[in-house]
Amino acid sequence: MRLHDLVEQYIAFRQAFGAVFRSEGYSLRRFARLVGTDVNVADVHRAHVSDFLSENGIANRSWHVKHATLSVFFRYAISRGHLASSPMPPTIPKLPPRFVPYIYSQDELHRLLRATDCYQRIANVMEPVTARTLLLVLYGAGLRASEALALNCVDVDLHDGVLRIRRTKFFKERLVPIGAGLVKALGEYRERSSQRTGRRQDAMPFLVSKKGVRLCLNTVQGAFERIRREAGVQRQDGGRFQPRLHDLRHTFAVNCLTEWYRAGADVQKLLPSLSTYLGHKHLSGTMFYLSMTPELLHEASKRFEQSFLGTTDETSH
Repeated sequence: MRLHDLVEQYIAFRQAFGAVFRSEGYSLRRFARLVGTDVNVADVHRAHVSDFLSENGIANRSWHVKHATLSVFFRYAISRGHLASSPMPPTIPKLPPRFVPYIYSQDELHRLLRATDCYQRIANVMEPVTARTLLLVLYGAGLRASEALALNCVDVDLHDGVLRIRRTKFFKERLVPIGAGLVKALGEYRERSSQRTGRRQDAMPFLVSKKGVRLCLNTVQGAFERIRREAGVQRQDGGRFQPRLHDLRHTFAVNCLTEWYRAGADVQKLLPSLSTYLGHKHLSGTMFYLSMTPELLHEASKRFEQSFLGTTDETSH
């Protein structure tokens, strides 16, 4: 049986049992194209698998995800009599250390916002006010950068203080309430943008370039690198990557949890709400934030002492 045909059969098999299987299916189809659409599954060799797994040059977490997907697929092929043995490599490289997002301090956030006014050394496609508004949206609403850039004018309801997020990571639309400060900033940006580019139609992008068109992710990531350097924000903890645009979303989540602890809220009950707000597919994605900063751990520790050990604020210091 051709590898291409067996891949399609396997994807249909998994989806018939309720699995979405979107990313896994994409990975398997790419593997089939790499090997060759007319190649029989029995002719797939270990070298084919190794080439596919190592196409990015490093054995990162993506490597391990692809490895797991192929391993299960080949077990399926063996169970159906199409293979006698699996062509998977016999050894699995050790996973690299888990990536640790960067959590910005309040001082660093202010420095980033100030730097939007002076980060441009040469002409750029993004106005400083647009860069500032983007940072405010990412931190103030906890959005992914792709979600912020996908906002159209109709999605920004400043009357009710709500953003409609349509193009999400997991293809689920959600409504995101925003605070009065962010509403004011977005209103000022919309007014200024309308004066520059003319009347804004509902279907037009909300965050736009100097030419009035939707910004692309590569453009804003490059601009953020210049803003970060201008602001003098950099890692001092030995992390693998410098602070990223996406880390504004992580900072929002951690600060939200920290404030809940300080306010005496029931964080465990509120976690599902935060998960929905952030657009996480599983609660585990939100639980990840619970161990991210010393401040958050300190507040959680105080809550544990007060709730289970009977201590007071004075005795816990």
